[in-house]
Amino acid sequence: MFQSRVTISNEHGLHLRAAARLVVVTNRFKAKVSLSANGKTVDGKSLLGITSLLAKMGTVLTIEADGKGEADVVEAVVKLVQSGFDAEG
Repeated sequence: MFQSRVTISNEHGLHLRAAARLVVVTNRFKAKVSLSANGKTVDGKSLLGITSLLAKMGTVLTIEADGKGEADVVEAVVKLVQSGFDAEG
């Protein structure tokens, strides 16, 4: 299992478009991914789950992955969040 934390710096937080980009990234990997924020943990490959976190700017997001590519998927999610959910992130 691999884990990291990152603070959402995007002024709109983890909105629908950002969540969709996050799902695209996590689904590139075989590892199981979980995201936690605001006392809630969800499947990191579920758009509905991710949007239910209601993660605003300043929220600390915990990313956990288990399985093949776990470190890579966590790194990719951290990079995406740090980029402000840039499409190229």
